[in-house]
This record gives sequence, C-alpha cells and structure tokens, in this order.
Amino acid sequence: MATGNINVSVENIFPLIKKFLYSDHEIFLRELISNATDATLKLKHLTSIGEASVEYGNPVIEVKIDKEGKKLHIIDQGIGMTKEEVEKYINQVAFSGAEEFLEKYKDSAKDSGIIGHFGLGFYSAFMVANKVEILTKSYKDEPAAHWICEGTTEFTLEEADKQERGTEVILHINEDDKEFLEEGRIRELLTKYNKFMPVPIKFGTREEELPLPEDAPEDAEPEKKTVDNIINNPEPAWTKQPTELEEKDYNNFYRELYPMQFEEPLFHIHLNVDYPFNLTGILYFPKMTQDMNIQKDKIQLYQNQVFVTDNVEGIVPEFLTMLRGVIDSPDIPLNVSRSYLQADGAVKKISSYITRKVADKLSTLFNNNREDFEKKWNDIKIVIEYGMLSEDKFFDKAQKFALYPTVNNEYFTYEELETKIKENQTDKEGNLVMLYASNKDEQHSYIEAAKEKGYEVLLLDSPIVSHLLQKLEGSKEKLSFVRVDSDHVNNLIKKEDEEISKLSDEEKEKLKADFEKVIPTEKYTVQLEAMDSNAAPLIITQPEFMRRMKEMQQTGGGGMFGMGNMPEMYNLVVNTNHELINEILNSKTAKKQERLIKHSLDLARLSQNLLKGEELTAFIKRSFEMVK
Repeated sequence: MATGNINVSVENIFPLIKKFLYSDHEIFLRELISNATDATLKLKHLTSIGEASVEYGNPVIEVKIDKEGKKLHIIDQGIGMTKEEVEKYINQVAFSGAEEFLEKYKDSAKDSGIIGHFGLGFYSAFMVANKVEILTKSYKDEPAAHWICEGTTEFTLEEADKQERGTEVILHINEDDKEFLEEGRIRELLTKYNKFMPVPIKFGTREEELPLPEDAPEDAEPEKKTVDNIINNPEPAWTKQPTELEEKDYNNFYRELYPMQFEEPLFHIHLNVDYPFNLTGILYFPKMTQDMNIQKDKIQLYQNQVFVTDNVEGIVPEFLTMLRGVIDSPDIPLNVSRSYLQADGAVKKISSYITRKVADKLSTLFNNNREDFEKKWNDIKIVIEYGMLSEDKFFDKAQKFALYPTVNNEYFTYEELETKIKENQTDKEGNLVMLYASNKDEQHSYIEAAKEKGYEVLLLDSPIVSHLLQKLEGSKEKLSFVRVDSDHVNNLIKKEDEEISKLSDEEKEKLKADFEKVIPTEKYTVQLEAMDSNAAPLIITQPEFMRRMKEMQQTGGGGMFGMGNMPEMYNLVVNTNHELINEILNSKTAKKQERLIKHSLDLARLSQNLLKGEELTAFIKRSFEMVK
C-alpha cells in the first residue's frame, strides 16, 4: 500500500473547492458523470483507431445509492486507470487528464466528443463527501487500483482485486448533504444536467411490458420484464444532421425539452457549424406574449451534451433569449463571469453566427411562404422588432422581411409601404409621413378620420415600438412616424391647402378665453384650428415627440430630460368651423356656456379613454339629466 500527499499548489485545496470553485454543491454529480463520460468516450476512440485491443461493447454509466451505508456510487465501463495514472491524474491536480488526452490525440480525436474542460471536476466530490474512494481498472493488462482520501491532502493508494474494466467512484456523503442519498433528488439532478449525455446512464431498474402475441386472448395480461432504467437520451436531435430529421422529429424534441409546453413551436432553426468554432443546436420560435421578460431563460446551454445553464445572455444575442431550444458548443468557457463572456472572441463569433442564421431562416420563411409568415407575424414580431432595435446587422437584414401591418389587416414590407403611400402621404416639406395607431379600439375615431382622407394607417402595438420608430427615422431620410391621435387629421400630414376659419380674430380670442376659464389649463393647452365643419368640435391630442419620449422612458432608456416623470399634458384642439363651437361662442348665459364646454370636453376625453372614476360618473349622471 502506498501513501502520500496530493501535489497541489495551495496548502489545502478542499476549502478552496468548497468555497470558491463551485457555488452550487449539486454540481458535483454533473462533474463526476462528465468524467465517466470522458473515460467511456476515450475508450471508444482508442478502440476505433486500434490503440486499444479490447471490445468496446455497449457501455453504460451507472449511478447507485446505498442509503444505509450513506454512499453514492458512480460506475463507468470506460478506459479506467492504472495505479500510476491515478497517481498522475488524481493526485497531481494541476493536470487535466482529458486535456492531456486531447493534446496527444488532437488530430484523430477532433470529433470524439470528449468534454475535457472541467479541470478540477473530480474534486467537487468533496463538497458533499467526507471521504471519497476510487476503484479503477485500466483497459491495459495491469492490476486494479484503490485510492482513498478523507478530504485532506493525504491519501492511500493500493492494488485491488476489481476484475471489470472501468472506474467506480464511491462518495461517503456528509451528514449535512444527506439529500444526495434520496432517489428523487438524484433523479432530479440527472434529469437536469445529464438528460442528453452521449453515454447511456442507468439509475435503477423499471418494469417494461412485453408485447402480447397476435393470438393472445382479449383479456390476456401482458408479461413484464425488469430492464435498466436509462434516464438520458444519448442521441438528441441537435446531434444529428438536418437531413436525418423530419418536422415531427423536431416537434418531438421540443416536447422532450419542454414537457409542460402544450403549444407547438411556430418553426425551428437548426444550427450546425464546425469552423471557425464548433456549435450545434436547435432554436425554436414559440408563440410570444407582449411581455419580453417572462419569455427569457428558456434556451439551454450544453457543452458536449452536458447541461451548463439556461441563462445564455452574453452568448446568444439578447433579442434571441426569448426563444427556446438548445445550444451546444465546446468553445464556450464554463464557470466564468458574463463580462468575460462578452469579451471572449469565440463567444462574439458565436453570437454573430446565431444572429445571421436566424435572419437567414426568417428571410427564407418569408420568401417561401409569405402568407404563412404573415399569419405568424403577431407571434414573432416582438423578437424581430427587438432584434432590429438592438443589432445593427440584424436590422439591415430584417428590412427584407419585417412587416408593417395596417388596421385593415394588410401586411407590407417597408419598401412596399413606401411605394404605396408616397404620393398621398408626403407633406409639403417632402417628408414621407407614416401614420400609425397603437390600439384600434381606443383610437378608432382618429383612424376613421385618417382613412377618410385616403391615408394608410399602420397598427404598431408592441411595447418597444417607440424605440424602434426612433431608430427607423434615424436610418432613413425625410421619414416620420406619426400616431393618428397626435394631432387633428389636417395637421398629421401638412399640405399646401388650408381650411379658412368662419370666425374672426376677435371671436377666436374671445372663444379661447371662454375655454380657458372652464378647462384645467395645467393639463390642456387650447389650440384653435379651422377644420372641416363635419369634423369633431373638440379633439384631444398629445404631441408625438412628448408622448413617444414618455413611452420610451417607461420601457427603459431613451426618455429625454426626465419626460417619463412629467405630468400628462394634452392639446385641446377646437374646431372653429363646427356648429357647436359657434353655439358655445354665442351662448346667452355664462352657465350654459360653461355646461356646453364641460360636456364637450368630457366627450372628447371619453374618446381618448381619459374620462375615468368620479369624473366619468358625473358625466353619465349629467348626460341622463340632459335627455330627460
């Protein structure tokens, strides 16, 4: 029997592991199964190139709980270790066995799937165990070895009588970590981290019904047999070529990833690149909500089929974090900060590739089946609009497939829309004015007024539309987006011809003074406008600039000069050519004039959904009294 000290560069590695290396104790199982997977795939590779003259067979990794003995076993049938290799790879923790192996066989092992990035992974066992044993036998014709360490830098190493090739790691679980002796807890961790590991993982057994013979009687009970309970899918969809998969395969894999998701995904994007980095994966577009935050943290990041995290910010462009699916890459560093990821060159290339791949897929869908793309627009627009806002390269590509729906449920690209409205919606300064509504019901009267003028009105209702419009206006010359309720219809797109007012300048001054006596001037600014006599007598508007800045402030960033905190201010546009306004001007008593102004103002406020609470109750009561 040999004894000795583990060769480490710090006095005691175990407090370091427990306090700093891993923040979450449960990660130990991921690390140990990753090591077992490495050992199995190493053997597969060596047998395939003729360096190991043993039968690879159909190896599995087994996890067993010994609750009575307070032990957890992780057993593999992989490459195993000699006594000398245990001394080297376990005791000299400055070396990573997987990394050395990859260096030695870097040309032939390129596609072997060896993880090799976990470094001190084995020592994470001491986060939950006060004693760890290794029983291992190499594929070489040498005696087995038995290593024991009780959480100090001292160990024992001796020969053992193990006959089967492979390694068994035995964890003597701490009193404080007894949760890892519970079957439900271990199953949870295996499902979370190892659901798609490339080597089958056995955890107990299960009963399986045998198929009945064709001539069996109707009331025959099927026989059962005990089989290994394999908890993982070693060949998930993303590891296959797109040509090997059909639509049903992608949908089935979506169900495997999200068993509680009942809606089918809208479409998928298969990622597969091996230069200048390695990346595979499948991204799904689910049906979106207007809430951008609730969708996040659905994409799962793997490294060679080992689950790492479902927080992929910094790796996937932020606008795509609302998608679902899997990304797998050995080139993404683990256990590092988000700031490091953002500065990492490989990660930046991966992010750019994913952006381009998504844009290309959307372009293909649009070109191949525009009708279907239009049907899905409302479910995917939040991602596309967010991408246009946050990624310049995506913005450029999206010009070809981003849609602008109208209130009449027609869909146009920007180029199509520009061609359609240019003649009628260019103002006297040569600016193209795109009118839009954010709510068809609340802005119905304004929409109808614009439509009567022959104007096309877009329906832009996403929560980030104010930010996006700002960017669109900045990217094109002589373009402005104007919401239909930001001014009366004649002022939305200013032409050369103007209406002539029926009132004299003196009458206008008196009328304005009469209104300012009654309305709350701290909230409304009176504007007298000559409009068509059939237009509404009073219209409440909010200037486009001020309203948009407030909206941008509320959705994060972009608000200028504290506008998001300013009180609501509106313009009260008085149509000097309307019959009612003439009646208000010429009212015989101040009481009647005040009543007409208040009631007309409340009607205008009602049309903008601004009349609420006590004021709405008073308006309804007053209206009933007027019709008695």
